[in-house]
Amino acid sequence: MDYMLLVIENAAERRARSVDVGYGLMERMNRFNEDLKARGICKASDSLGPDARGVRIEARGGKPVVSDGPFTEAKEIVGGFFLLSCESREQALAIARECPAAEWATVELREVGPCHGG
Repeated sequence: MDYMLLVIENAAERRARSVDVGYGLMERMNRFNEDLKARGICKASDSLGPDARGVRIEARGGKPVVSDGPFTEAKEIVGGFFLLSCESREQALAIARECPAAEWATVELREVGPCHGG
């Protein structure tokens, strides 16, 4: 079963983080990622760039509207992801608990699969 592990960060805290602190956190996440790859669990992973370089597209009334970041109304942003291949939900939860980002962000675990609307 595949699971998506999302790292959801406080937007203001991420923007205020010093470069040195950011690199230190990134190094911890890189070690976590390398361990998952060595164990054959991680199918894909990456950090996401700042929301200041992001774009949002919404189509209301049939007309697409494009909004450039930063998205000041957003209190949280997705900072990165891991696509995991796990034997069970329990294994995926154990991996999520190991994620260093849980110390400064929220780690959200989602099963990958079709959307059922509910």
